Amino acid sequence: MNDPVIKNLRPHTWSSEESVAYEAAIEAINGVIGVCSGLLTDAENRGVGEEASAYRRLRATCHQERRALRAEDTEGVARVRATYAARLRELMENEA
Repeated sequence: MNDPVIKNLRPHTWSSEESVAYEAAIEAINGVIGVCSGLLTDAENRGVGEEASAYRRLRATCHQERRALRAEDTEGVARVRATYAARLRELMENEA
């Protein structure tokens, strides 16, 4: 039987700012995943395979980034928040 995931976690005391920033970064990624899912469905319904593939790749990248994000990596969290907020705005503009 595998060890529980929690056994492998390192202790970390989060400040309020770190926890809010981390949660905002995760939500920014989730927002992009959500918009991508809608755009992917639309592209598939229109029969635009290349566009659908691009949205699938972006969504997969989002999932990988979300799994890799660590709360203690304040620079990475800040980068993800900025990058994904901009990406979300861009996707929403394309959606309109």
